Amino acid sequence: LVLSLATTSLVATGSLVASAEPKTVLLAGDIAYGTAESKEAETADLVKSRSGLVITAGDNAYPLGRREDFQANYDPTWGRFRGRTRPTLGNHDYGDPGAAGYFEYFGWRAGPPGRGYYSFKAGSWRVLALDSEACKRPRGCGPGTPQFKWLKQKLASSRERCTLAVFHTPRFSSGYHGNEPRVGPILRLLYKNGADVVVNGHEHNYERMAPAKHTGAVDRKHGIRQFVVGTGGAALRDKGASAVPQSRVFHTGTWGVLQMKLRKGSYNWKFLPIEGQTFEDSGKGWCHGKPK
Repeated sequence: LVLSLATTSLVATGSLVASAEPKTVLLAGDIAYGTAESKEAETADLVKSRSGLVITAGDNAYPLGRREDFQANYDPTWGRFRGRTRPTLGNHDYGDPGAAGYFEYFGWRAGPPGRGYYSFKAGSWRVLALDSEACKRPRGCGPGTPQFKWLKQKLASSRERCTLAVFHTPRFSSGYHGNEPRVGPILRLLYKNGADVVVNGHEHNYERMAPAKHTGAVDRKHGIRQFVVGTGGAALRDKGASAVPQSRVFHTGTWGVLQMKLRKGSYNWKFLPIEGQTFEDSGKGWCHGKPK
């Protein structure tokens, strides 16, 4: 199912609500570079051939997320799906002060103008699009900050059993940049409130981790399963200096998107490679309640 713009509205609470959400979502970050070596056109072909809601994991338009970057690099490829896209912010999107190009290009699809975080439903799931770049600023994203307070309230009031969160910079990574402790408050809040899946970008590789606590310790009963999907088109990078213990699959050298089937109480995932490449990763997980 494709989400119809005619059935979607932005409400005052900052949530996107629709009458017929898809159960399939297609996710990737680090997308439109606009060079001969980048592969955003090829990953766009993957999305074109599949129905479902498109969710970006940040760094949508390189190099600086300006209006001209979106028009020249993103719009001819992934821009074909703007009507069914729900974006998140990355560090390159903030290359334009206040991420002005990002908010202008995506409009209401990016949530309240200038804020950077919002919520919507996909089938029976609650999806949270968050701004990890706020965590890197002097004030951070811990208790007392606007995003933290909003997220805490949203998680407490959610009636959905299953929760997916998408934000750009991963707390844990075996990739080039490595771990980012500054996003810890977000991950801790998600874990304490029973979130099931987190999808990140930023690292130009694919990585899947075992369900884990916000500390990184494996927790198969209540842990969050984390994916890094920085394979949307930008040049890929090698592994970093050290692997995180909860990592189960790390792969670089393949561009593609993560397809998730969001079901009532469970989910399936499958990494889809671009034409001519063969790496795949697939599996199934179940939703859980809050840890006691």
